[in-house]
Amino acid sequence: MLRTLFFGLLLTGTTAALAQQPLPIPRNLEATYAKGTRAPNGQPGPSYWQNTADYAIKVNVDPASRRILGSVAIDYQNNSPDTLRQILFKLYPNYYQKGAPRASAIKPEDETDGVQIQQMSINGQALDVSKLRIDATNMLVPVVKPIGPKQKTQVLVTYSYTLNQGSHMRTGEIEPGADFVAYFFPRIAVYDDIDGWNRIPYTGSAEFYNDFCNFKADVTVPKNFVVWATGDLTNADLVLNKKYAKRLQEAGQKDGITTIIDAADLGRRDITANKPQNTWHFEAQNVTDFVFATADHYVWQASSLVVDPATKRRTRVDAVYNPKHKDFEEVTAFARRTVEAMSYTFPKWPFPYPHETVFDGLDQMEYPMMVNDNPLDKREDVITLTDHEIFHTMFPFYMGINETKYGWMDEGWATIGEWVISSLIEPKYTDEYGVTPYARAADTEADLPITMLTTQQNGTPFFLNSYPKPGLGYLYVKDLLGDELFTKALHTYIRNWNGKHPMPYDFFNSMNAGAGRNLNWFWQRWFFDLGYPDLAIATVTKQGNGYQVVVEAKGTKPVPVDLTVTFADNSTQKIHRTIEVWEKGEKSVNVTFPADKVVKKVTLGSTYVPDSYPKDNVWEGK
Repeated sequence: MLRTLFFGLLLTGTTAALAQQPLPIPRNLEATYAKGTRAPNGQPGPSYWQNTADYAIKVNVDPASRRILGSVAIDYQNNSPDTLRQILFKLYPNYYQKGAPRASAIKPEDETDGVQIQQMSINGQALDVSKLRIDATNMLVPVVKPIGPKQKTQVLVTYSYTLNQGSHMRTGEIEPGADFVAYFFPRIAVYDDIDGWNRIPYTGSAEFYNDFCNFKADVTVPKNFVVWATGDLTNADLVLNKKYAKRLQEAGQKDGITTIIDAADLGRRDITANKPQNTWHFEAQNVTDFVFATADHYVWQASSLVVDPATKRRTRVDAVYNPKHKDFEEVTAFARRTVEAMSYTFPKWPFPYPHETVFDGLDQMEYPMMVNDNPLDKREDVITLTDHEIFHTMFPFYMGINETKYGWMDEGWATIGEWVISSLIEPKYTDEYGVTPYARAADTEADLPITMLTTQQNGTPFFLNSYPKPGLGYLYVKDLLGDELFTKALHTYIRNWNGKHPMPYDFFNSMNAGAGRNLNWFWQRWFFDLGYPDLAIATVTKQGNGYQVVVEAKGTKPVPVDLTVTFADNSTQKIHRTIEVWEKGEKSVNVTFPADKVVKKVTLGSTYVPDSYPKDNVWEGK
């Protein structure tokens, strides 16, 4: 059931205007205002809280058998006002457990017995692991002594599982001697002010929701295997031979591209310390996840750049890949350009992490400071994949989005980021990912409101509502406000919610507050309502020293007006109007322009303006 909420934004001179357009809000989300955990002005409320933990992980990887042996010590901080009588753990490797629910089938040989818990204790009290209640990726554990508000608890777990060899779903063996290892340790689920425990199981479709935590991880692998991971490698001098450690250090201080490991180095087999096994130590603070990758035959290129001119802080960008995959040879440059564009152009926020590593894998998936990308044949696809996945650094990771429920709050941003940054990397390419499929499917049975929970969608609705539709919505607001005001509005949202867990209304309200303008008319029509985009040229008439074009809105979705005027001498002129022309519910708009030449043709539309019925988008003079 939806109810309406009038937003009283405390902005001088704009309160009345911004309160006129209510958005429908589910009552469980509206309740956060009454509890004081969130506020209608887009900011965290005075009683906002979120839980956190410190993770100390020790994991031993045998690439030959794919056996993962690990232990994790968790210091969990309950910042909620609630007393917790149970702890919900996520066991993501149980996606491959026999009988686990999955959104798509896996090969029978990849089914396993799942995560095996050898030992577990809470606050020093050992549990009988044979009695643990494991339901696929969820494990609910009662606690003998309840965890009160503001109290800490200590959890120790030792465990093992077998990493999947095929049926690659964001993690697993890439090829013999190369593995991407994600979701590999038992972790405490999010407990938040909206749903309490995040009980939604992982089935391989909807993505993830994790708390901001601190990680210290020891990853032990055989000699000759190099490890890349979330966080800083703190013992490079102990695990890398001297010249490679030096190259890595230099790469973090140089603008140019440094080759840390090349094909000749691989042949010498002298990269790691000469011990049967090496333990690589990584540390990361205030991040939502920790992953790592390892290989004994990958080359490594790196570069770095200043991402924050005020502090001179640098970010290192890496490409790590099988030298047979030539498309990866430009990935370091593409990744560097993406980090630069994110820091200085869009969203124009200093890249928040010390490194970003693109690993040659079998997926197209993002993690804090890591990307698992597959090889591709077309250079254009390599560019768009690289910048799309790196853009996720901001959304969901820096912003802590619950992408399990609200996929549009992160994939939509990665989509507009891809559109904007790809053209900066290579202007001759035009990326229109998802625009045409949306035009075809809009307002059909396969089209649902963007704000419907991601967990309630699959197939075409899931794709449209996660990627092109929100991406277009963000793009149109950017066009409406202009770059300067849009950046101010977006930065208001980022400042309000980075390192926290925003819900959709925190985004809408933050953008309204930052823009100092009521955008609810657009949020309602684009994100909540059904409908389709359809503009048409109604008439073109000569008027004095110019022309008037009447553009009719046959559909209900507000989209920009883009006209290309072709004159008798075949010269052209482009005319643009933002979505503002539809703000008051107009059904048509008059576009006038001076012209001292005869108009031969007028064409309506552009790359990022979908039109479900485009046949009436061209007028030709007689």
